[in-house]
Amino acid sequence: MRIKDAIAAMQLGKKKQVTVRELSTIWSEQADDGPQAVPLPEYPRPQLKREEWTCLNGWWEYGICRSADAGKASRGEADGTILVPFSPETKRSGVGRTLLPGETLWYRKKFEDLHLPEGRRLLLHFGAVDERCAVYWNGHKVGSHRNGYLSFSFDVTQFVQPGVNELKVFVRDDTDEGKECRGKQTLEPGGMFYHAQSGIWQTAWLETVPDIYLGELKITPYPEEEAVELKMAFCGEPKDGAQVRICVDESEDGISTPLEREVTVRIPVPQPRLWSPEHPELYSLRIEAGEDVVESYFAMRSFGVGKDAEGTTRLLLNGEPYFFNGVLDQGYWPESLMTPPADEALVYDIEQMKALGFNMLRKHVKIECARWYYHCDRIGMVVWQDMINGGGPAQTLLETYLPTIFPAIGNHLRDDHYKLLAREDEKARKRYERDLLRMIRQLGNHPCIGQWVPFNEGWGQFDALRITDRIKKEDPTRPVDHASGWFDQGGGDVRSVHNYFRPLTVQKESRAFVISEYGGINCQIEGHTMNEEVYGYQTAGAAEFPQQFADKMAEIRALEKEGLCGAVYTQVSDVEEETNGLLTYDRKVCKVI
Repeated sequence: MRIKDAIAAMQLGKKKQVTVRELSTIWSEQADDGPQAVPLPEYPRPQLKREEWTCLNGWWEYGICRSADAGKASRGEADGTILVPFSPETKRSGVGRTLLPGETLWYRKKFEDLHLPEGRRLLLHFGAVDERCAVYWNGHKVGSHRNGYLSFSFDVTQFVQPGVNELKVFVRDDTDEGKECRGKQTLEPGGMFYHAQSGIWQTAWLETVPDIYLGELKITPYPEEEAVELKMAFCGEPKDGAQVRICVDESEDGISTPLEREVTVRIPVPQPRLWSPEHPELYSLRIEAGEDVVESYFAMRSFGVGKDAEGTTRLLLNGEPYFFNGVLDQGYWPESLMTPPADEALVYDIEQMKALGFNMLRKHVKIECARWYYHCDRIGMVVWQDMINGGGPAQTLLETYLPTIFPAIGNHLRDDHYKLLAREDEKARKRYERDLLRMIRQLGNHPCIGQWVPFNEGWGQFDALRITDRIKKEDPTRPVDHASGWFDQGGGDVRSVHNYFRPLTVQKESRAFVISEYGGINCQIEGHTMNEEVYGYQTAGAAEFPQQFADKMAEIRALEKEGLCGAVYTQVSDVEEETNGLLTYDRKVCKVI
């Protein structure tokens, strides 16, 4: 074990984070954020796409005030304007101010010439708003939402009026002083935890639909049966004799079936083209239900667990053993935090990792916008998807530092000690379970999702065996890593280990064995480091790093022969103090080349 590196990673007596350099990516440097700016203008939901929509990204009025004063403040003069969907804490938003517990961030936007044709409905969509919000249209409350990472929608039809319409959004966020899903956000950033953000951070948009429209779509491929199953839920009351027509791959020979509130249909896909990172084959899908027309897509592929020819448990892709060579992906940007500066930036990260030989990204305690998963689908990148951690204040010494240095601590701790792992609040535990299932339903149609990861390093972990059973009931088609890193309860489909300081080894057992985090080599690149303090798990100079990285890759590949089923290198890019990325935080330097 590298004791010196392990002790350094604990950051004992560490100073408060100090920013020494503002960084920015080329996408923001080239952006025109003038009065008519519309960042991220692309259609935000590629698997349920309609023609009639309006992007609401752009300049909105905003204010930050004591929560008790929010109603009155929102009727008066604004503090200024904010560039949606960038959080007020970010440089790109034009604000640069942190929303604190006890404060409310309010948004205001007016629509001058909003026209809604008769027989049509108007839906208001938000990709994500951190962390809880209430939404008003023309002074009427249309709904509220809690969870800073999941998408949600409201039907605002009954509140639309001729002429000017006004939309207001009120947001509160307790970050790590609360008990909700927060990922790596903290009000005191440092080490592996990053600046908090709040408010609207994914695309906001309006969509016009007919009275009867497709509300939910679940796609399940069965490649071994040469079929795909669609479960559709429609909003509104279908008329007698109405039909829903489904076409695959632009075929004129579609399948028609009676249009009801809920429709399940299985469509033959003869001699399916199987999806994989090497061959990311996608099928187009068109659903016509009366006046509602939706464009979507799917892939024929399967994930699973089974034995190889030698009897070793392996992870499977399309029924065959497959080695998942991955990278930890935090999804942060220096000028915009969790919001990508542009759609092209999402593509860049995925393509860069694929060019370096990786076929999987572990999306780490963050849910991305739908377009990120779409790009993984079409480019060919498997995703191991983490749920967002939450609970009370993290016990960082127990949950983060000690188990990676002394593995025995992480091997013998039950996770029904709710107080020990900061999960005492029963209501918050129930919200976590509800939101976990919502995440699976929101992302489940994406072909790229290859594994669910409900808990990471014990952060707010509880009842992992029961939680795994719930996941399996909701989605029996994918493996589950029930406890990534440590606090293993003996369940799930994989034995998942984080190893930064000890020799990499394989532990054979009945489950598939993965090293779900390793590497983390600290390499600073002059002029591309953001903070005075830096963080990583060992250090290499810019000249040494490519060889050290190559040695790690060779070591991992050798372990595949011993039974290793997958591995996750830390990480895609530097993030704030962490300088252990393969790319610099501003994405201007690839350290491997």
